[in-house]
Amino acid sequence: MSETILSQRASTRAGVVPPGEREELLALAEGIPDLVRLGRGDPDLATPPVIVEAAIKALHNGFTHYTHWAGLEELRQAISAKLKRDNGLNYDPNTEIVVTTGVQEAMYVLFQCLLNPGDEVLIADPLYTAYNFMVTYAGGRIIHVPTEEKDHFILQPRALLERITPKTKAVVVNTPNNPTGAVIPEEILKEIAALAIEKDLVIISDEIYEKIIFDGARHVSIASLPGMYGRSIVLNGFSKAYSMTGWRLGYMAAPSDFIQKCRMLKYALTISVNHAVQAAALAVLDEEDDSVRETVAVYDERRRLVMSRLDEMGLSYSYPAGTFYIFVNITSTGLSSFEFCRRLLQDAQVQVMPGTVYGNGEGYIRISLTAPLDQMERGMDRMASAVKRYQNRQS
Repeated sequence: MSETILSQRASTRAGVVPPGEREELLALAEGIPDLVRLGRGDPDLATPPVIVEAAIKALHNGFTHYTHWAGLEELRQAISAKLKRDNGLNYDPNTEIVVTTGVQEAMYVLFQCLLNPGDEVLIADPLYTAYNFMVTYAGGRIIHVPTEEKDHFILQPRALLERITPKTKAVVVNTPNNPTGAVIPEEILKEIAALAIEKDLVIISDEIYEKIIFDGARHVSIASLPGMYGRSIVLNGFSKAYSMTGWRLGYMAAPSDFIQKCRMLKYALTISVNHAVQAAALAVLDEEDDSVRETVAVYDERRRLVMSRLDEMGLSYSYPAGTFYIFVNITSTGLSSFEFCRRLLQDAQVQVMPGTVYGNGEGYIRISLTAPLDQMERGMDRMASAVKRYQNRQS
C-alpha cells in the first residue's frame, strides 16, 4: 500500500522510536497453543480484595468525577505519610506530590519538564525500555552506563563518573532494577549521591519495585540521603506491589518549585487520574495490609524454583535481590539473545525476552516470575530440554 498523506506529514518525532525485537516476539507468540508466558512484567496475581472492594464502594458513592489534577487530596496526604514512614522522605502533600496515570506518565512529564534538546541522562544498562522513549521524545539523549554480571548488575559510581560530560543533566537510579533484579546497597547509593552533588546532577529515583525484595535485602531511597532533597525526583506507584498494572496509578514527589512546573503538563495530558482508582488506593495506604508480604512470598517461591532449575541447566544469572525478574546468561548455547528467544518460543512454546530489548544485554534473557508455580515448572521443564539441545550442538 502506498504511503498516505497523513504518514507523509507525520512529525519526525513520531518515528523516532521504531518497533523492535520485543514487538516482533510478541507478534510471533500470537496463536501459539499451550504457551507458557514468562516474558512480560505484568503480575498474574489478583489485585488484593480490599482494593477491589474499595473501588466498587467508591463507584457506588459517586467517585466518578475529576479530582484536582495533582491528585485526590486524601491520597496525596496518604502518599506523603507513606514516604515519611517507609523512606524517610518529607514531601508536602499539597505542593510536592503529583498523582499520575501510572509511573510512565510521571516519567513523560518529568522529562518534558526537565530536559532541553541535547541534555544527557545517564542510566544503568540493562535498563527499562520506556526510558529510551521518554528521554528521546523530550529531545534528550540516553547515555548507557554498562553494568556487569560479576557485580550483579549493580550500578557502579566509577562507571558513572567516566561518562559524565558538560551535557549531563541527570542520572536515573532504578532500584530494585528492571530487568536485572539488582538492589543497590546504601553504601553505593551514598557514592552516587556524592557524585551527583559534586557534578551538580539531578537524580531520578525509580522505586516502583521497592516492596519486592528478598533474602534480607534493604531498599534505600537515594532521595533520603543528605543533600539530595533539592536535586531528586522520586517515582513510585501501585502496579507491581499490589498487582495493579491495569489500574494505572503512580506518583512523583519532588520540591514544590519543580512540581509546579509539572502540574500543568500533567493536566494537559489526562486532567486527573481515575477518581475511584485513587480512592481505592487509600485502602492499602491508610491501613496495615498483609497483601504485600503474601505477594513477595509467592514471587520468592517462584524465584527459588527458577534459580534451582537454571543451576541444573548450567546457566549463570545475576543474583535477583528484588523485583520479579531473573536476568540469565545464555551464551553457553551459542545463540544470540533474540535467536534463543525465537527458538524457545517455536521449539518449546515458552516466551521470555531477549536481553537486547533492555539495552546492551546481548547474551542474556529476562525471565519474569509472573505465572503460577505449575506453569513456571512446566516452562522450566521445556526450557531445560531446549537448552540441552542447543548446548549439545555447541559441543
